[in-house]
Amino acid sequence: MAQSFQTLSDFLAHGHDTVIDVRSPAEFAEDHVPGALNLPVLSNEERAEVGTIYVQDNPFRARKIGAAMVFRNAADHIEHRLSHHEGSWRPLVYCWRGGQRSGSFTWMLQQIGWRAEVVSGGYQTYRRLVHAALYRDVLPHRLVLLDGLTGTAKTELLQQVGQRGGQVLDLEGLAGHRGSLLGDMPGGQPDQKRFESLIACTLLRMDPARPVLIEAEASKIGARSLPPSLWSAMKAAPRIDLEVPFAARCAYLAKAYDDILSDGDRLRRRLDPLRAHRSHAVVDRWMELIDAGDKPALTERLMADHYDPAYRKARGRYRAEVLARIAVPTLDARDLNRAADTILTTLAALS
Repeated sequence: MAQSFQTLSDFLAHGHDTVIDVRSPAEFAEDHVPGALNLPVLSNEERAEVGTIYVQDNPFRARKIGAAMVFRNAADHIEHRLSHHEGSWRPLVYCWRGGQRSGSFTWMLQQIGWRAEVVSGGYQTYRRLVHAALYRDVLPHRLVLLDGLTGTAKTELLQQVGQRGGQVLDLEGLAGHRGSLLGDMPGGQPDQKRFESLIACTLLRMDPARPVLIEAEASKIGARSLPPSLWSAMKAAPRIDLEVPFAARCAYLAKAYDDILSDGDRLRRRLDPLRAHRSHAVVDRWMELIDAGDKPALTERLMADHYDPAYRKARGRYRAEVLARIAVPTLDARDLNRAADTILTTLAALS
């Protein structure tokens, strides 16, 4: 039996014991249903081989070869990864569009006696529902932006608020990027589809009656774009402003970005293209500080010459309500704790 879903909420509340994604590892890595177990019935290489035979040789021959591969791989999964399940186990299976791969695997599971069902439309159904939630529908959540110049510890405060029970959407965490020119993080960024999937499913778990705190961001975080519904809501959202002295921000950034500031070659590659925006003289001075290994002075110049002007220009495009202005003098643990408490109090007043 094929399961049909009309909303993303319905999909995620499927009620089955396990969700099985039988697509290839490459397809799974691009994006998948949250919590899904990847049991590919065709490897990346096998899928490419069958596709080539289908297009260049003979579709019927491709189906024969593909079927043999699918059943062989499915049997291996059943013997080595699924044999511990009891007869009452209820898996939900999907492939790319609910076709032969998921249908064949589901049939095998049913023949054993497991109550397996297949997703009608496969991953494409899930993707369509995610797309509708982020591109077509108006978000039901009340967003509040945590704003402040670069180096005001917005990400750290966002995490503290979340740890204390506030509803937060950590976009930089989901995007695998610190949201600036030098913001690359280990592991790289997820695919755009995966990024959107993480956003949609995280929001779906939140209570629309309570405010959701989000760090003020540009429309792109690294190479990943914020989906339209979220970006529209963020532009109109009220803000909590963090006010931190320049020296404190520079000291915080020099510590937080020490890994990047210690990599001179990488810094030069990233900063050299800014000559068109900040002049040769400004960028030459940055290069001198990189050569000298003076990370504190380089941080100060980058803040004064680039980050602060760029942030003020971007923030000036949006005239949103300011709910609170929070002074954080030193960004030490005590000041950050106080700021987190004030943010939580401000959010509670909106509930």
